[in-house]
Amino acid sequence: METVSTNRAHGGVQGVYRHASSATGTGMIFSVYVPPHAQGVRLPVLWYLSGLTCTHANVTDKGEYRRACAEHGVILVAPDTSPRGEGVPDVPEYDFGQGAGFYVDATEAPWAAHFRMRSYIEQELPALIAEQFPMADMGRQGITGHSMGGHGALTIALRNPGRFRSVSAFAPIVAPSQVPWGEKALGGYLGADRAAWRTHDAVALIEDGARLSDLLVDQGDADAFLAEQLKPELLEAACAAAGIPLTLRMQAGYDHSYYCISTFMADHVAWHAARLKG
Repeated sequence: METVSTNRAHGGVQGVYRHASSATGTGMIFSVYVPPHAQGVRLPVLWYLSGLTCTHANVTDKGEYRRACAEHGVILVAPDTSPRGEGVPDVPEYDFGQGAGFYVDATEAPWAAHFRMRSYIEQELPALIAEQFPMADMGRQGITGHSMGGHGALTIALRNPGRFRSVSAFAPIVAPSQVPWGEKALGGYLGADRAAWRTHDAVALIEDGARLSDLLVDQGDADAFLAEQLKPELLEAACAAAGIPLTLRMQAGYDHSYYCISTFMADHVAWHAARLKG
């Protein structure tokens, strides 16, 4: 692991790191904020998965999470959203290819060789964090994310029962099998068989029996993507049918941007911290 940069922030250290990923076959960059802590103390880990077009830098620069993480003693890890670099396939559209990995392991050419973000997030990067950050308590993990990253957070948590004590999301794509963003991505990466999509669709996973202990979602009611791409009412109905306690907060006047995320980020860090204690 190579250190790209470190900066002091709220008594802790904001770092950006690079490593060679065996999952994607590329270099990958991620950021980690480690709050101030006494030597020998181990801290819970909160994963933040970003949305379409983003890198690790969007939330690192605009997420405004460090004060809350320092207050509650929570490490925040922010990975990239896809493989990048020479030889990695791409398309001109923003919602597919580089910057749009959708947290799946692609099975279709030419994407299958590098687009293995499920394996990267679920297996490789957690192992690297455990190895390189000894203060990280991997027995206490939470996960959150925005938009495509909200989709990632929900599906990863639903597929890995017991790994995450807390789950939240900002404006998540809750049912990618039923919206244009998801149909394009899942069809392109996984092929035409919609049955293979279900393990990458939060609503479908819940319908098929996956469960969470509880869930917090913030969604702006002025979000331009609300009706066509996000459809939180589908998650609300699935959670109600499955008995999953869902706190869905429709935030008046807020859009899909980091102005919304940064406003409610401290609430999410506190939500996770309460569930990650001890």
